Amino acid sequence: MYDPKSPKAEEFISHEEILKTLDYAEQNKNNVELIDQIITKARELKGLTHREASVLLACDIPEKINELYDLAEEIKKKFYGTRIVMFAPLYLSNYCVNGCTYCPYHLKNKHIARKKLTQEELAREVIALQDMGHKRLALEAGEDPVNNPIEYILECIDTIYSIKHKNGAIRRVNVNIAATTVENYRKLKAAGIGTYILFQETYHKESYESLHPTGPKHDYAYHTEAMDRAMEGGIDDVGIGVLFGLERYKYEFAGLLMHAEHLEAVHGVGPHTISVPRIKSADDIDPNAFSNGIDDETFAKLCALIRVCVPYTGMIVSTRESQSVREKVIRLGVSQISGGSRTSVGGYEEEVRPTDTEQFDVSDQRTLDEVVHWLMDLGYIPSFCTACYREGRTGDRFMSLCKSGQIQNCCQPNALMTLKEYLMDYASEETRKVGEALIAAELNNIPKEKVRQICEDHLEKIEAGIRDFRF
Repeated sequence: MYDPKSPKAEEFISHEEILKTLDYAEQNKNNVELIDQIITKARELKGLTHREASVLLACDIPEKINELYDLAEEIKKKFYGTRIVMFAPLYLSNYCVNGCTYCPYHLKNKHIARKKLTQEELAREVIALQDMGHKRLALEAGEDPVNNPIEYILECIDTIYSIKHKNGAIRRVNVNIAATTVENYRKLKAAGIGTYILFQETYHKESYESLHPTGPKHDYAYHTEAMDRAMEGGIDDVGIGVLFGLERYKYEFAGLLMHAEHLEAVHGVGPHTISVPRIKSADDIDPNAFSNGIDDETFAKLCALIRVCVPYTGMIVSTRESQSVREKVIRLGVSQISGGSRTSVGGYEEEVRPTDTEQFDVSDQRTLDEVVHWLMDLGYIPSFCTACYREGRTGDRFMSLCKSGQIQNCCQPNALMTLKEYLMDYASEETRKVGEALIAAELNNIPKEKVRQICEDHLEKIEAGIRDFRF
């Protein structure tokens, strides 16, 4: 049944193939000769198959795991340098008709406060985010055809892009909403979204249907095939992910890579991003009720393997994770993180973090300024860049840029210029001092002299008050 080019979910995510893969991995987890061959192949920077990757995941030989971690760090630096892209989630509504057993927004939760932002409330949220310094948002909303129809999402996108406050502007909106129709994906594309993101939650069909007992999300095939409809609707960049803790992590990992292989086989380009959320406490949700939780070391290994197996993808870790965990996985491959996040509807406008409508508990509750300062102290460049979306470098065009090694001549200067904007407009004095020193040092790492000179000129103009330069 397994066919990565099939349009059918149960054929490109084959249960039988995953079971065979896990059995093969278990049989070969101590096969040093095979493991060395797989790691050697990974060094060619063309990725690994789900079966090869599963062998590395099963391997528990310490020196081989360390070799994997070193390789993940090497690949991350080669393709993404020291840049870390910053974003924030924005919750529009927690009305939802689904019965997801791991999410507090489920329909049977009668005591959670239900809220939907008006356009006026949304505008205040956006201004609050702009005042923090954010340029990129990920929209979140429950699935409810009455309260959250596609027309409401489109209206919200239009409102967000229309708001210019002081030097602030949201330059790119990514969207994380329920699986929908090709027609609706076309509407989202026309509205100017960046990436369409949808977590699979679990690739195990039987578990999926049990975890989603009621509502339209119960339909495993419709949900799993959503990315194909999104691409048919013209959306170049899609982001996938599983919610680790719902099913056995080795099963999920194989399914995740099979999904990436399917997108590459059918559409010629894999996922633009892969997210790795873990189930967290929230309202009436107890993560201990789920028996497949993973520890921090396993989580780090999964992140390293994703970077090695899908070397060109962006990897996202949210504020679900603590500062210490985020620090470890950034080194191993993560390229995008959220900062100053609030996971409640209307949370940014409030001075004190509200918890009554949170989708999950936030582990890293630092401000954006604190996160930016921390990243720079670690030697990373916090980037608020959205240039590729706005210049049409999406889908296979972005992947070509990444594979050619030209990111250092394009994304590196864009990162420095957007960081300069942040330092001028939003940063604390201490953060600005650290950032100015970092920019001065990192300019020397731009390979092309002409690009470096243009970047230096733009930085001077930003200092003088001009905004929004990009390569």
